[in-house]
Amino acid sequence: MNETIKQFLDTNIEKTVKQTHENEGTLLALPFPYTTPCVADNYQEMYYWDTYFTNVGLILWGRADLAKNNIENMFYLIEKYGFMPNGNRTYYLNRSQPPFLSHMVKDLYDCTGDRIWLLKAYGVLKKEYDFWQNKRNTPTGLNGYTGYDIFEDVLERNYTYFLRRVGKQAKENPTKEDLLDAYFGGVSSYESGWDCSSRFKDKGNEFNTVDLNSLLYGMEENMRLFSEILETGEADVWEDRKKARRERMSMLWNPERGLFLDKNFKTGEFSTYASVASFYPLFVKVATENEAESTVKLFDDLNLEYGISAGESKSQLNCQWDYPNVWAPLQFIMYKALKNYGYDDKANIVAEKYIKLVEDNFVRTQNLWEKYDGNTGDLAGAEYKAGAMLGWTSGVYIYFNHELGLI
Repeated sequence: MNETIKQFLDTNIEKTVKQTHENEGTLLALPFPYTTPCVADNYQEMYYWDTYFTNVGLILWGRADLAKNNIENMFYLIEKYGFMPNGNRTYYLNRSQPPFLSHMVKDLYDCTGDRIWLLKAYGVLKKEYDFWQNKRNTPTGLNGYTGYDIFEDVLERNYTYFLRRVGKQAKENPTKEDLLDAYFGGVSSYESGWDCSSRFKDKGNEFNTVDLNSLLYGMEENMRLFSEILETGEADVWEDRKKARRERMSMLWNPERGLFLDKNFKTGEFSTYASVASFYPLFVKVATENEAESTVKLFDDLNLEYGISAGESKSQLNCQWDYPNVWAPLQFIMYKALKNYGYDDKANIVAEKYIKLVEDNFVRTQNLWEKYDGNTGDLAGAEYKAGAMLGWTSGVYIYFNHELGLI
């Protein structure tokens, strides 16, 4: 590992730790100190899916205590609100984010072996699972980023803002239906974490998404494992749920593209934009060997000079979760997906490129950043200029250095 970046992380990781004993404006109190994505200025709250990738790095950095605090805060929020919000802000209480909590629990349990703590986690995770099954279910039996509490006071503001982000023009006198369409389509994009993306444009609430259903399959597998460890007698229940989801996920396989793709459950049409989301079935090992082999053909289009692009080159919109932007979490997903099916050479390319990308930009800027441009190797600028960030950037950077034996 680059020694200067190591010193930078040693100094600055602690500066991302916050404590909120009481509600402060829109910021919700949490019982334990928590890590934020940035040292200062932007993103001064705890986020859901960001924290998974941050925790991966924290555990390897010898700070499992911080990772545990983050997870305990999520337990608290789930117990209080019935789900894990996007983050600990009042304006995030209408949506969640990709459900990585069971993976965080598994990582920490693998580190500590604490069965008593795992039993507590198991009970909380069952509540989160119920949220996704009851509040984010669709007529197909698969799940989607579909249902939200309506914040009436932001309907109009969200209407113009979101349509602008996906390149659409707002109507001068929108009807309530127009406002609701933009709101549900927009907030679903935020809940996916991919805000915004050509994957589903402004209709994210109408899709069964590959990444969400893969993560829920992974959650079912983790819960099966936890049940076996804890001897709760429910392992077969979780196994049956896994099998049922795998069967339903066959409807997300597009034989023409040879990929799992998001599918509109209202129209029956596949998304026309392929992305790293198609590798999530490999990340959770739900794909067959043949499906994996077919999916890996997409690697060449996503593998740019400086990293893995969020989506394929025929990007339909200038969204930040499209070509040619390189995001830390998607490098991690791609790496793990490839390793799971024996594509070690390609996986190592992903890790090596990301390490070099982070280090080259650190030499120029003395900082780590939210997103990078895979064509130029500079900071990405789609939608807005990349911000300085530790969070998942540092987590994935640490992980890749560990995987390649550099620390």
